[in-house]
Amino acid sequence: MNILITGANGQLGREMRLVSRASSDRYIFTDVVEADGLETTLFDMTDREAVNQLVDAENIDSIVNCAAYTNVDKAETDIDLCRRLNAEAPRILADAMKRVGGLLVHISTDYVFGGDPYNTPCREDQQGTPTGVYGQTKLEGEQAIMASGCQYVILRTAWLYSEFGRNFVKTMLSLTATKPQLKVVFDQCGTPTYALDLAEAIDAVLQDYASSDVRPYSKSGIYHYSNEGVTSWYDFTKMIAELAGHAQCDIQPCHSDEFPSPVRRPAYSVLDKTKVKETFGLRIPYWTDSLRRCLANINEKL
Repeated sequence: MNILITGANGQLGREMRLVSRASSDRYIFTDVVEADGLETTLFDMTDREAVNQLVDAENIDSIVNCAAYTNVDKAETDIDLCRRLNAEAPRILADAMKRVGGLLVHISTDYVFGGDPYNTPCREDQQGTPTGVYGQTKLEGEQAIMASGCQYVILRTAWLYSEFGRNFVKTMLSLTATKPQLKVVFDQCGTPTYALDLAEAIDAVLQDYASSDVRPYSKSGIYHYSNEGVTSWYDFTKMIAELAGHAQCDIQPCHSDEFPSPVRRPAYSVLDKTKVKETFGLRIPYWTDSLRRCLANINEKL
């Protein structure tokens, strides 16, 4: 297959680059900016003509959309750009795959939930109740893809981190190494997701699609993917510090309202992953095991 990756220089895109090394498929890695040492095709996924031209020129069979507007707080004032990247661009990508009979794998988010006081893991068929512009535009992107009539797999994920770019794990590694005390919210619960695990799950979807002789693809739909288990941001930080050996930092729990934000974040956004495991035969790692794997990879780069 010829596979186009958007957002290839972000943390998930970088992990897709690693996963692709073991693949016989041909990958075209695209982004809006170049990165040192990475072969990148400059590409604006909000430009319908540019999307169609690249899809035709490279004979694309599948698009994996790793790109998004993800600054949750800034989205509240940067509404137009957020909607263009999170809602309008997925519609353009979906239309392109519909035109050529390809598959769109699109990454969405637990932020499509949050408006209701959930206390059980969120299912794929649960109504979206976003509490801010970011979550609302991501939900609109999902709806646009489904309305396009293309073959698609939407993967909602949560609390993404990796050894690349800026993310919670790398920030907490720095803070717990340099600060004598740290306060972290304990009243938001979810599940961390190592981007490499998600990239490997995406690869499993792509291989399943390639090996299926059923068209349209019978497994089109929305799926949830995060690592296994449940934790809070406070407990996540405690584990990061423990595994890194940063025992000198006094980490204390606090309430979300101690860190004012223009967006009310989901208090409980644990994702039910039964469907993705049963459909694609995935075995998902427990979050602490994946955190250890990521920290080992970070240490190798030092």
